[in-house]
Amino acid sequence: MTCRPTSRRLAPVLALSAAAALLSACGTADRLANVGRIPELSAIQNPALAPGYQPVNMPMPAVDLGERQGNSLWRAGARSFFKDQRAGRVGDILTVTIQINDKAQMQNQTKRSRNGSDSMGIPNLFGLESSVNRVLPNSVDPSSLVSASGTSTTDGNGAIQRQEQINLQVAAIVTQIMPNGNLVVQGKQEVRVNGEVRELQLAGIIRPEDITSANTISYEKIAEARISYGGRGNISEVQQPRWGQQVLDIIAPF
Repeated sequence: MTCRPTSRRLAPVLALSAAAALLSACGTADRLANVGRIPELSAIQNPALAPGYQPVNMPMPAVDLGERQGNSLWRAGARSFFKDQRAGRVGDILTVTIQINDKAQMQNQTKRSRNGSDSMGIPNLFGLESSVNRVLPNSVDPSSLVSASGTSTTDGNGAIQRQEQINLQVAAIVTQIMPNGNLVVQGKQEVRVNGEVRELQLAGIIRPEDITSANTISYEKIAEARISYGGRGNISEVQQPRWGQQVLDIIAPF
């Protein structure tokens, strides 16, 4: 008997194929238009006006209504008697130092073994054991009616080894001051070398107290840190699977 797929089953597949073809056609047209050209750098824009930008909303402590004292030339938290050179207002710039040197090694080994044996018989049961042959063949021994045995063995090994090392510096801009005084920073850096663009993006929340007198801060002091480092260009495109292979990896059932 031959089974034919119904229109309902074909509809999702056809829709997915059409969407993939449309997206690939747009991407292919853009790539064909840029053949022979080096990747263009993005224009400098206000991060707060980006389409995906959303102001950060975090739990805030109660407002401290402290009494202010006048007639003082010194400001609390200032590193300089006359002026604090650290970033503290929206639009100020500070330098973020990224020095990641992580290494993780994990190894697991599991072994399990089990042997079991069960047997059951009816040597004597109110004298009825002699009547078993009337129901079962004569070769059946009532003393060994059921016998079962089982063996189970499991052996598993696993190992993980990961090492990451990144040494970078990026200038970030203060985009928001939260009610408790913490600063929301966001930075982006692009470098083009021989037709390949390397892009570094950073975002997070910092405390003004963690900014050094040189107006720098280390990445491990950034809360909710989002750090992205990658590239785009001819070399990055060669390292990616072709769009046809990506579509097959998604829709292939086996």
